[in-house]
Amino acid sequence: MSLKSFHIFFICVSAMMSLGLGLWAVQAYSTSNDSEHLILALVALAALVALVPYGVWFLRKLKGWSYL
Repeated sequence: MSLKSFHIFFICVSAMMSLGLGLWAVQAYSTSNDSEHLILALVALAALVALVPYGVWFLRKLKGWSYL
């Protein structure tokens, strides 16, 4: 697996995990009304918002490079 392939894989997994953590924290906040869960949800969803454009930028930057 090349470094480019691993980086794309890592960005996708990180984005999915950020989404999952954010959704879990929102659900936990709705049941407990604990401000720590709200902060965790905002941080996780902010990470998701940052990872998606970064992934698109990375793919465009290395467009001509081989995956192998």
